[in-house]
Amino acid sequence: MAKTATTRFDALLFDAGGIVIIPDPIAIGHALHHLCGDQPVAAFQRAHYGALAALEHWALRENNQTIERVDWTLYRRTYAALVGVPDHLIDDAVHALQRIWSPMLWRFRLEESLSVFWQLHLRRVPFGIVSNASGQVEGMLRHEGICQVGPGAGIPVACVVDSEVVGVAKPDPAIFAPALAAIGNPDPSRVAYIGDSFINDVCGAAAAGLVPIQLDPYGDYATFEHERITSLHDLLAWV
Repeated sequence: MAKTATTRFDALLFDAGGIVIIPDPIAIGHALHHLCGDQPVAAFQRAHYGALAALEHWALRENNQTIERVDWTLYRRTYAALVGVPDHLIDDAVHALQRIWSPMLWRFRLEESLSVFWQLHLRRVPFGIVSNASGQVEGMLRHEGICQVGPGAGIPVACVVDSEVVGVAKPDPAIFAPALAAIGNPDPSRVAYIGDSFINDVCGAAAAGLVPIQLDPYGDYATFEHERITSLHDLLAWV
């Protein structure tokens, strides 16, 4: 698709967690069912973003420079509360979540986001994935039919950069170098990075000279001054 004078970005890079996948609500719902009963999938989706925001607001108050090495108990406590676990059972919920938590829990597809990936593919917009992960993200995205480099069941992308594989994690700006190379080394100021974390994604992308945009579907970061969107569909007006 030819670029126009009003096109804002030449390429896009995305986080994986919170953007195209979230912790599996089926597995979590099973683990917490005895504490909160049946809940709609939308409740688990909302819980992820609210729990991440609670963790980040705490981390910023404590002057943490990353959320990778902090205790995620607050995330789990907030998550449990948001899916309806009563206050007096929150500790039980945290224990139940700890028992099932692993990198492979992040596997539930966000179909709305995948529809945007398909639109980007049809428009021939270069895009790829840059994720803090544990070496599993490329295989998981391929296995779930979400996206992959080259042919496969998912949407083709230019790259899938996993922090464990490349040896550097957000918010270190160095993690973006292989992704920029994969999309042809465009002007970084013409590349957006979209993530759901302020500390890791917004700060990391800004340090790399990219345009950081946070997916904030519930307005959990409304008091912050950086650019936010409520849906990946908002990006289609800019490419």
